[in-house]
Amino acid sequence: MYYSYKMTYDYGFAPNPFWGVCSLSTCKPTIRRKAVIGDWILGIGSEEMDLTYKVIYLMKVTEKLSFSDYWSDERWQSKKPTLNGSLITIHGDNVYSKDEAGQWQQAVCQHTHPDISMRQKHIVKDTGGKFVLLSNHFYYFGDACFEIDDEYKPICSEVRSHRKLTEAKEVECFESFTRWVAKNYKVGIHGDPIGWKEYNQFELVFDWRN
Repeated sequence: MYYSYKMTYDYGFAPNPFWGVCSLSTCKPTIRRKAVIGDWILGIGSEEMDLTYKVIYLMKVTEKLSFSDYWSDERWQSKKPTLNGSLITIHGDNVYSKDEAGQWQQAVCQHTHPDISMRQKHIVKDTGGKFVLLSNHFYYFGDACFEIDDEYKPICSEVRSHRKLTEAKEVECFESFTRWVAKNYKVGIHGDPIGWKEYNQFELVFDWRN
């Protein structure tokens, strides 16, 4: 299956392309519920970002985990946010666990309130996706994003939520695009998150602590 959607922000949180694996653990709950290993996800820029038709990332799902497994798995401890660290660690996306009563707990992250209290609306939306999608076969462009060629624009989502591409022509177009990307780019990170241009590290940590 193939999915595409418009991104309204890019801070390295959703998706999180660091530590050798691109993870999608927040936002896009429908995609996270339904996507399976082998599916592809395309994130493009939006009008809000002034990046219409710009390719921000492309990933092939290679692993799908529950939130509990993501939180406890030793492999992904580096993806838990650390606010007094670098911009990479600040934007960790391994943020959901359950307490002894079975209630969701949200680590201090991009989806918490400015006073670092949990933000319920994000807890409901994020955990509603039920799963975390991981990829070791991804292309993250961030601020090195590029406009997709006209021949591939039919695979781009025209709505804010997402598109699931199922028609034969759409599937053929998407597969052709993945081959083009593989031919022209190496797997991995090609740019910094677009949102990082808005602040320096000290200001980010200060704002989130006050």
